[in-house]
Amino acid sequence: LALPHLRKSRGNVINISSLVGAIGQVQAVPYVATKGAVTAMTKALALDESQYGVRVNCISPGNIWTPLWEELAAFTPDPAATIREGTLAQPLGRMGQPADVAAAAVFLASEANFCTGIELFVTGGAELGYGRKAIPGTPVEPPTIPS
Repeated sequence: LALPHLRKSRGNVINISSLVGAIGQVQAVPYVATKGAVTAMTKALALDESQYGVRVNCISPGNIWTPLWEELAAFTPDPAATIREGTLAQPLGRMGQPADVAAAAVFLASEANFCTGIELFVTGGAELGYGRKAIPGTPVEPPTIPS
């Protein structure tokens, strides 16, 4: 319904996806699949609407400290440890704030006028680097060293 107006005004669309749509998450198949779909839809719509001068981008947040994050942590056996692990997931050593996502949206809406079809990670670098990936309890198979 908004596309006719966006085409006339050469406006833009900003979708909200998630980092896990790109990297996956344990025990979250429906969530991950839908967020991945949002990112794919963003790219397809960016192609379709570019002919009208409409830009379409998405923001993929990582750990953002929100009431929902706090509520979910409260349901774990050790909420403080859960929050600490969530905090340590970012190389920057902190969780993002809702204002960090808002700043990315303002950037995409106003300054990023040559960006379309992008996925902007607002993650504090959570997707970077190597780290433990095996789920606890996964059988570990050491490599065979040739003699």
